[in-house]
Amino acid sequence: MADEAPKFFSLTEAESLRTQLEPLLLEAIEARRKIDKVDEQLEGLAERIQQSGGMLVPYEHATKWRREHDHLATAIENAVERIHATGCVVKDIEIGLLDFPSRIDGQEVFLCWRLGEDRIRFYHRMDEGFAGRKPIDPRDAGHESPIQ
Repeated sequence: MADEAPKFFSLTEAESLRTQLEPLLLEAIEARRKIDKVDEQLEGLAERIQQSGGMLVPYEHATKWRREHDHLATAIENAVERIHATGCVVKDIEIGLLDFPSRIDGQEVFLCWRLGEDRIRFYHRMDEGFAGRKPIDPRDAGHESPIQ
């Protein structure tokens, strides 16, 4: 796959794909939220074990929380891989940030969408991040091919 040419999305294509990917992104975010709670449980368990000098190790609890952690980590990984397989890039799972490779005026850019936004309204250059977002010119909104 490394030899494949990168996919570039028109705004229309990116918006259509965004609506399909949003449930996957939400799934990954929810799994991430849950894994944080499991990590807290594991840290608390490790602290209790250390305080007891390792004498009281509740193996059943440790095993339960470790399995849950692994299950959630796999769910996150699978969701992110499915999103990346479309050509879209997950930039930040914590805030739900997706980038769609595109072109504007012949320059390669990312169409940028953040969870909670009603549609894709911004873009930024490939070497910029979220802070470099600029509004998409409304005249570019109707293009069916990558924005030229």
